[in-house]
Amino acid sequence: MAFESLTDEFIEDLISCRKQVMNPKAREVIKPGHKQINYIFHALDESGHEFELFTRENIEPGMEDDFSCGLLWNAPDGERFILCRYNGPSHNHRNQIDKQSLGLVCHVHRATERYIKANRKPDGFAFQADQYVSLNEAIYCLINDCRIEGFASGEVNMNQFDLFK
Repeated sequence: MAFESLTDEFIEDLISCRKQVMNPKAREVIKPGHKQINYIFHALDESGHEFELFTRENIEPGMEDDFSCGLLWNAPDGERFILCRYNGPSHNHRNQIDKQSLGLVCHVHRATERYIKANRKPDGFAFQADQYVSLNEAIYCLINDCRIEGFASGEVNMNQFDLFK
């Protein structure tokens, strides 16, 4: 699929459609230097869209602020497209087009039509996030922002994050 044709409206539709987790008990995988979990989702509308939520956490001592979670769209042709990422404050993000540095803060990346058309990383734009300071809190924000359902009966709350361990 030519991602160059994606619009901000389509990206927002993907992010905001209701999604159901298909593998709520996905297992944590330890890789060199980090641990990760990948969840699979299906849109709850007639679109047939498929998504993945990924979590990555640095396991090196002193690197607790080096984490990321995000939402990928699995395009019909098999390509994968990062819609958004919620990162920890372990690095200074710079918005390339605006030449704006965020500093060492938690930040949320969003795919934008502007960055796609500028031939930059689609999710290269980011803004400071004050809603979270840990991976579990970032996951909670992502679940709410991206309308993800199915991790537990009823409403997701901070006490249910043992699902992500």
